[in-house]
Amino acid sequence: MLRIGLVLGLLALVGPAAIDMYLPAMPRIAAEFGTSETAVQMTLTGYFIAFGVAQLVYGPLADQAGRRLPIFLGLGIFIVGAFGSAMAGSAEALVAWRAVQGLGGAALMVVPRAIIRDQYTGVEATKLMAMIMLVIAISPMLAPLAGSGIMALSGWRAVFFALAGLGVLSAVLTLLAQPETLPKEARVRISVRSMLRGGRVLLFDPGFMGVTLIGGFGMASFFVFLASAPFVYVEQFGLSPTGFSVAFALNAIGFFTASQLASWLGAKMGMRRLIRRGVTGFTLFTLALVGVALTVGTTLPLVVAGLFCANACLGVVIPTSMVLALDDHGDIAGLASSLGGTLQMLAGGLMIVAAGPFFDGTALPMLAAIALCGVIATVLTVLMLPREQYA
Repeated sequence: MLRIGLVLGLLALVGPAAIDMYLPAMPRIAAEFGTSETAVQMTLTGYFIAFGVAQLVYGPLADQAGRRLPIFLGLGIFIVGAFGSAMAGSAEALVAWRAVQGLGGAALMVVPRAIIRDQYTGVEATKLMAMIMLVIAISPMLAPLAGSGIMALSGWRAVFFALAGLGVLSAVLTLLAQPETLPKEARVRISVRSMLRGGRVLLFDPGFMGVTLIGGFGMASFFVFLASAPFVYVEQFGLSPTGFSVAFALNAIGFFTASQLASWLGAKMGMRRLIRRGVTGFTLFTLALVGVALTVGTTLPLVVAGLFCANACLGVVIPTSMVLALDDHGDIAGLASSLGGTLQMLAGGLMIVAAGPFFDGTALPMLAAIALCGVIATVLTVLMLPREQYA
């Protein structure tokens, strides 16, 4: 299991790295192109939406052609998008090339989850998902620092050349270390009719939709943070790109530390109960942060500490919800993984767009949007994970 976790984790690292490595550059990109913060935030929105929609293709493809082919296809598209982003001459061109990156990177979200489902379910799958998230934890902790270092040496465009190199390394890793896990006799021939039939099954399954949307709005809160934090930490709190990278890493540590406890806690108290308690804690912490910001004001230590605690609660929700969503759909694991990922990414992209008009470069709008995600997740938990399901 350790080898599988490391290989899949390193593959899954590519997508988050494409987000985290260039975060410190966002204020500098806005200045170079002479555009607004909201316009630069659209480079994230374009990535997330393309990332989400493309999962609808990679999931069914993984069920029909096996797991390795979609990985290679996605990596090829990702590398092209990285080179295009590095050479973009305007904010609009950067948004477009980032969307191409998202189209490729989506494969590395869908297929590893389907590979896990090929071999494990339940608590064992959650344990493997947590191992993958431990590897992915390298991205928010080290990728912004790496991006800052690359920027200091060669400018922000070099960050995307480095991402292209990461894509090439991932392709080599897949070729050498990741065997095919879906035998030919287990593959499902995909047609529009079968996709619609499988999609109907998933969309009308309250268990699948419940945990998917709960996890989706949890993810959306993190996407809002990704889009806003570079400007808040640099402009309001006066941090350098390196200082932002350190503060960002501290916020991420809570999430990924807690994710390592998800399988143990899920086995101890039940996976549905764990999701409910995690969502409750996340919402309470974020609402408390907003309350303090409204009455006392915001300081950097307050924001970092509050988000650390909130993200720790979120850390047990995300891997558990991902696993629980696929548990009852092993025969269409690729489609279930892709549809779930699409819904989650669209929730994140739409929340960035919705919060954009209210963003003024300060922490309060960011914190309010994050808390709103928590409130929506709480309502969904009450409605779609009633207590009697796991009492």
